[in-house]
Amino acid sequence: MVKERFLKYIGFDTQSDEDSCSTPSTDKQTQFLKQIASELEQIGMSNISLKPENGYLMATLPSNSQEHLPIVGFIAHVDTSPDASGKDIKPKCIIYDGADILLNKEQDIFLSEKDFPEMAQYKGKELIVTDGTTLLGADDKAGVAEIVTAMEHLIQHPEIQHGTIRIAFTTDEEIGRGVDKFNVEEFDADWAYTMDGGEIGELEYENFNAAGATITFFGRNIHPGYAKGKMTNSMTIAREFASLLPANEVPEKTEGHEGFYHLTKTEGTVEECTLSYIIRDHDRIKFERRKRKINEICSHLQKKYGEKNIHLSIKDQYYNMLEKIEPEMHIIELAKQAMIDCGITPKVQAIRGGTDGARLSFENLPCPNIFAGGHNFHGRFEYIPVSSMKAAVSVIVRICTLIKTDMKLQEKQ
Repeated sequence: MVKERFLKYIGFDTQSDEDSCSTPSTDKQTQFLKQIASELEQIGMSNISLKPENGYLMATLPSNSQEHLPIVGFIAHVDTSPDASGKDIKPKCIIYDGADILLNKEQDIFLSEKDFPEMAQYKGKELIVTDGTTLLGADDKAGVAEIVTAMEHLIQHPEIQHGTIRIAFTTDEEIGRGVDKFNVEEFDADWAYTMDGGEIGELEYENFNAAGATITFFGRNIHPGYAKGKMTNSMTIAREFASLLPANEVPEKTEGHEGFYHLTKTEGTVEECTLSYIIRDHDRIKFERRKRKINEICSHLQKKYGEKNIHLSIKDQYYNMLEKIEPEMHIIELAKQAMIDCGITPKVQAIRGGTDGARLSFENLPCPNIFAGGHNFHGRFEYIPVSSMKAAVSVIVRICTLIKTDMKLQEKQ
């Protein structure tokens, strides 16, 4: 059922828009939330609350246990990344035999194990791929489908004992606004898991500290034939700024816990040029040092070209959830055990990114991240094994049933 549900969900174009000031940033996300709300009502969920003005949908599966158990939550986001089109997705379902997968004959686009070696583990399994012109939307419609399917399974099998379960679907996660208006008190869970990770087995409770920086450079345009000593080219100043950042501290040259500066957008003319960066580091001290580096370079250039010619804006986006999860490690052990019980080897690792859960953890809702099963998010080479989605459903169900046997949790009551 999770496969069919996922294929239905990716038929909705829910791309978020970072240039929009509305909530959600696109109305098509609201339309998808309405579809899910209707489906939740059909399968028998309770307390369904859709608040489009805040960009979220919540629902409850009441406890069927005689015990007083903690309330667990599961969260996924409905938007897809602005990095690639999410409109008119044409998925293909194939049994992977190890050969290159032809995604698009006209454009000669292949999905190849040579480029993505991790594909080797899925030989003989069914993969859902794109047609090479859009992303797939497994980030995070796979998570949405898995949560809904798990709830449906529990409703259809009342013999499975569980406590109260809360679920939520958010918008605009891909543009960093996913929980801007999320009401943690209304959600009313003791902790939660975002179903927003990558390949099967991933369990993440450490993520980047993150900030966004926008630097605007102002110049003066003069006819190039008469420009000597008069023209100031804002793009030249911008180029100088970029050259003063560490050349090797960029995404394409870092891994693991290594942080980076990432230039995401440039816009410019001779008169005005803007550089947009994201700043990332797992270590909070190094994160603050990176922000100071940006400030120092701007100050240096202001002295050289004039204070009014460079304008800097830096805004923190989210922080490493590790410090909030460490006091609650029982929720990590619970997820690990659920995976093991489902025959899955947990892969605990740091996220080279962030999730809604990172910000929620700092709002007193500890919220680590569990795999949704997809690969190569945000682009045309995105794919997901059907078996990984089924495994994620099993892990959600198992977590819900394990809570009553977790002695550490009982001690917290």
